[in-house]
Amino acid sequence: MTGTGRLRVALIVGSTRAGRFGPTVADWFAGRLRRRDLDLDRIDLADAGLPDQLTGHDEPAPAAVRDLGDRLAAADAFIVVTPEYNRSFPAAVKNAIDWFDTEWAAKPVTVVGYGSDTDGGHAATQLRQIFGELNAVPIRRTITITKTWQRFAADGTWPRRDPELDEAVNTLLDQLLWWATALRTARTTTPFVR
Repeated sequence: MTGTGRLRVALIVGSTRAGRFGPTVADWFAGRLRRRDLDLDRIDLADAGLPDQLTGHDEPAPAAVRDLGDRLAAADAFIVVTPEYNRSFPAAVKNAIDWFDTEWAAKPVTVVGYGSDTDGGHAATQLRQIFGELNAVPIRRTITITKTWQRFAADGTWPRRDPELDEAVNTLLDQLLWWATALRTARTTTPFVR
């Protein structure tokens, strides 16, 4: 997207494991995003069909990579919804990151991390470092949720009101959308220096 109009936010579901909880967390967060004036593109890595092996720089990208690349290029901001496995994030997330370069550049990114005994904080910290290397702009705010399976009802809603989490989500979205607007303006008015 260039210049004006509604911001486009890509919500990336990072878990591809059987029986995963990621879509439930993503449903909840997508509901929060829909309260804002923006376009939401939900990308589920379990459905993306990205190959595990990267091609050489002089080889054409597979169709699944081109398709996802177009969606990422159109986004003004990214939210990665990821579980924490073994103090890190799933391989599918790293694979999706590594297939692309310029698609991430000069755009804000944040993480919604979750886990059973952990809160996703290790995954969020590592992803901030990786996205920084790709010239994306990891914002300060992230959301981390511990004991996720106990906090959601079967229909994906919170079983109880959580004012602290509500405030954290609102603050994160305010910051993400501020950066998305500022960086979109910068991308369309000045050349990006890599």
